[in-house]
Amino acid sequence: MVEIPSAALMIESYMEEVDFFSIGTNDLVQYTLAVDRANEKISHLYNHFHPALLQLIKQVIETGKRHKKLVSMCGEMAADPVAVPLLIGMGLENLSAAHFVVPEIKNIIRNISLKECNQLFEKVHGMSTAAEIQKQCQKYYSEIFTHPNHSFSAD
Repeated sequence: MVEIPSAALMIESYMEEVDFFSIGTNDLVQYTLAVDRANEKISHLYNHFHPALLQLIKQVIETGKRHKKLVSMCGEMAADPVAVPLLIGMGLENLSAAHFVVPEIKNIIRNISLKECNQLFEKVHGMSTAAEIQKQCQKYYSEIFTHPNHSFSAD
């Protein structure tokens, strides 16, 4: 499990020891941002679209692919329909989510193209705030399901 920033940063050194990685986003967000999501005074700062978190996730995904190791994700981010296209654009291929959100996640995956997901990641990659990234991901998600002229390619 990659649940703390040090594990994500040291991912390369674990390659010989494991067959796969699972990114646990709930703890990874909390420890990366130093924000306890249960603390009502600061929980509004807990956001899985934060650029620092995305950098850690991307590093784990890329390192896993380079070493031909399965990388999956569990936690709230994996179950967030708005985040799914971004995660796919980052190269993530395996998600673990609660049963009640699986139909929506499957519907999203069926209605997007890899090319569009890659474009979304490229668009947000240089953004410096979680709010900007979340807004862009929300816009993309809304376009998928509210614009009848949204075209899907078979990438």
